[in-house]
Amino acid sequence: MIMRERRKGNVSRDRWLVSYADFITLLFGFFVVLYAFAKADQKKQVEVTAAIDTAFRSLGVFPYAARKPAAGLIASASSEKPAMPINIVMGEDVLSSAKVKDDLDHVRRELEETLSNQVATHTVSIKMGRDGLVISLREAGFFNSGSAMPKPESLPTLRQIAASLSRTPYDLRVEGHTDNIPIHTAEFDSNWELSSARATRIARIFLDLKAIPPERLSAAGYAEFHPAGSNDTAEGRAQNRRVDLVVLPRVNINLNIPGVTHPTGAWRKISDDDAVAPKP
Repeated sequence: MIMRERRKGNVSRDRWLVSYADFITLLFGFFVVLYAFAKADQKKQVEVTAAIDTAFRSLGVFPYAARKPAAGLIASASSEKPAMPINIVMGEDVLSSAKVKDDLDHVRRELEETLSNQVATHTVSIKMGRDGLVISLREAGFFNSGSAMPKPESLPTLRQIAASLSRTPYDLRVEGHTDNIPIHTAEFDSNWELSSARATRIARIFLDLKAIPPERLSAAGYAEFHPAGSNDTAEGRAQNRRVDLVVLPRVNINLNIPGVTHPTGAWRKISDDDAVAPKP
């Protein structure tokens, strides 16, 4: 009788802690596995995003500032495939995006060295833009106000630029830009005419210098609708009055995508009646 009472007295009431500890261990392992899967997916998203970003930045499509993946980005099945580099067509040659980037960087460095005085005085700026290398010619250094004729003292600078660009296989788009102050003179009815005339005049100079073949040269006027700065300040308006020389590659894009239907009907003029919603 005494032995039975002793055995009952030695029974532990904390045996549930063993099962509880096992449960906590298994639960901890479960969350570790979930965390590992989450980190693996995030790493894959970052790699895909970086590959796409690098491919486009090599063409100057994106700025060179550091970019962070968008929050809440969900990787699709197509994102699992490795990003392919973009090919650039130069006449009969096909160049990789890395080669184009190296070439444009070389041109940029050469121009920055050649035009160091103009860059220091802020009459010329050189940067990588959305479409390619952008050489901005400020109005203060190249044109009189309201005039499309380049200043005589700016011609040596234009010859230096033409000499550098003549050694490249890339296209050149000359873009005229103005501020938002309206103009109405005997020569120009609006900023559209002024910006287009300035771009055309610069393009004509490059043609006369035989620096750029005509088939690689184009000119366009954008008036005040592509500002580089704010039109609310005098400094911003001065930045907007410019002519941009955009050195850009030819991108090989295949628009004949399988599975995409194209309209085959006859062309017709769209009238205001098309905007009227049909009555039920």
